[in-house]
Amino acid sequence: MTKAQGIAYVVYQATDLDLMESFMRDFGLVTARKEPDVLYMRGADTAPYLHVTRLGADNRFLGGGLLVGSRAELDALAGLEGSSPVEAIDAPGGGWRVRMTTPDGVAIDAVWGQEAASPLPVRDPHPFNSGRDKQRHNQSLRPKREPGLVLRLGHFVLRVSNHDESVAWFQKRFQLLPSDYMCIPGDESTVIGTFLRCDKGPELVDHHSMLIVQAEETGVHHCSFELQDLDAVMGAHDYLASRGYRLDVGVGRHLIGSQIFDYWRDPFGFRVEHYTDGDAVDREFQPGKFAGRADETTQWGMDPTPEFFE
Repeated sequence: MTKAQGIAYVVYQATDLDLMESFMRDFGLVTARKEPDVLYMRGADTAPYLHVTRLGADNRFLGGGLLVGSRAELDALAGLEGSSPVEAIDAPGGGWRVRMTTPDGVAIDAVWGQEAASPLPVRDPHPFNSGRDKQRHNQSLRPKREPGLVLRLGHFVLRVSNHDESVAWFQKRFQLLPSDYMCIPGDESTVIGTFLRCDKGPELVDHHSMLIVQAEETGVHHCSFELQDLDAVMGAHDYLASRGYRLDVGVGRHLIGSQIFDYWRDPFGFRVEHYTDGDAVDREFQPGKFAGRADETTQWGMDPTPEFFE
């Protein structure tokens, strides 16, 4: 049985690799490798890369990769209809993959055997003095307005033409568990979005590694990168604003998953998110249903624009 262990990477195509690299560095990623036709960006953790951009004639989302735990799992996936053979990965960290295609034509790789990169230095989380729990003693904080160093890739969101079919596709191949459901407002019987997480038994995992949501226009909605803490999110927010980048939605706190979020647009119009303080759950967590309006999914902070939910 193949079980996803996490998200490996997302892959885009863009017309200018230099422009993407400049933005991604300001966004808090680090160049892992750059070739004339492809750019690999990494975070502070040990993943060899998180964000891939291939040079092309237009700007579009190409797909993503999910980590699996063994070569045997790759072999099993290679035996499914529509899968590629197991093939070597020519990218930082090497490894092996099986390439598959979702019902909407998105390339999804199962990935195993990557060599870990050396972690980059990252500061500890800032101690926080809440009303009744004072963690910081005899010291002051001096956070900076600077690029927020990305730790890792947390999740990505796919807009699909057939929600149930796409969820079944991912669950068959990666044994993802539902964490929460989004329903038509006022009607819990009709699910239009499913948050999916990895099944690692009693080990804590992110509330979701993917969200599959029914939409008229298919493709990626956003990809999301974790930062160390709220000061990192806010410092990065101010830095990106000072650089003249386009704010999408943020800062605020989500209802489903609880993340503190901050969404920006890269130079090609793709939505990218910084987040911190998301829910951590294990196999025992039971999904709920949210049947409210889209504008009720933010608990506090900047209200989403209408186009955010298109």
